[in-house]
Amino acid sequence: MDLGHMRKNYLRDQEAFEEEHLASLDPIKQFAAWFEEASRCPEVGEANAMCLATCTRDGKPSARMLLLKGFGKDGFNFFTNFESRKGKELDSNPFASLVFYWEPLSRQYLRKKNEEVHKLYLEQEVPKPEYWGGYVLYPEVIEFWQGQTNRLHDRIVFRRLQPEEAQIGPMTHRGVDDWFYERLSP
Repeated sequence: MDLGHMRKNYLRDQEAFEEEHLASLDPIKQFAAWFEEASRCPEVGEANAMCLATCTRDGKPSARMLLLKGFGKDGFNFFTNFESRKGKELDSNPFASLVFYWEPLSRQYLRKKNEEVHKLYLEQEVPKPEYWGGYVLYPEVIEFWQGQTNRLHDRIVFRRLQPEEAQIGPMTHRGVDDWFYERLSP
């Protein structure tokens, strides 16, 4: 299958994402600005959809799609099912996500069960299975990427470092708090 025709034409070089275009030197606030813009874009179906990749205890990569539920100074909140139980658990999630965890079934069965469960838990709290969890992710590196037609893509990466860890050179800049940022090669 040849997918070359699907290659996207990105922005022109004159529209490059320069450091002075950052909405904030706080990467969480920069993310919030881009997220807000994506949320208003009709072409973006679910702006809060994301992929989380981890490794199993034996080093096998594991990636899953999940939904971002919030973000702020304390990190990113999201809901997923983890093989590891590390992190801070969160309390809210729609009942269908709690009840139908990885259960192989037909669509017809799913609709019937969903209706039953909805009636059952209409006026009471849904008990959470012990395997369900929500977590807060505390980022140490956040990269902002913007494609360019000439393939000189814009990559600005923020790293959370203690000042004594930071190797400040001519291309490394101080952000807010313990964040430093720099441009990476495409």
